[in-house]
Amino acid sequence: MKFLVVNGPNINMTGIREQGVYGARNYAEITAMIQAEAKRREIEIEVVQSNIEGEMINAIQRCYFENMDGLIINPGAYTHTSYALHDAIKSIAPIPAVEVHFSNVHARERFRHESKTAPACLGQLCGFGDYGYVMAMDALIQHLSSKH
Repeated sequence: MKFLVVNGPNINMTGIREQGVYGARNYAEITAMIQAEAKRREIEIEVVQSNIEGEMINAIQRCYFENMDGLIINPGAYTHTSYALHDAIKSIAPIPAVEVHFSNVHARERFRHESKTAPACLGQLCGFGDYGYVMAMDALIQHLSSKH
């Protein structure tokens, strides 16, 4: 199995910005943790980050063109505004996607309560910090295994 993790705007600032919300681990440490957990599960994983919506769309489309098995996406603030990311996720169907957020977005400011991207995904995980990426991996593995 091969998964792609697409991280959106400001995710590269974890460990620096609002540690009470996003945690103390920096982006390099989170990426290393994701890669280590993928290796333990014997899956290939690639992790990318962009502050630019179009680059995120290009990465999502790579899932289709490179025959990847699943997408894990943390759209950052684009979660609440980007119909383009929603459409990109839908365009790679039937490749499953899981949306991840460090914080419980439903317990934060009202504008964070609605996700434009989650309806295009298999599910959404929020509030588990960086462990949400591991949970998303396991959810995709379980989902894909149950289909075969």
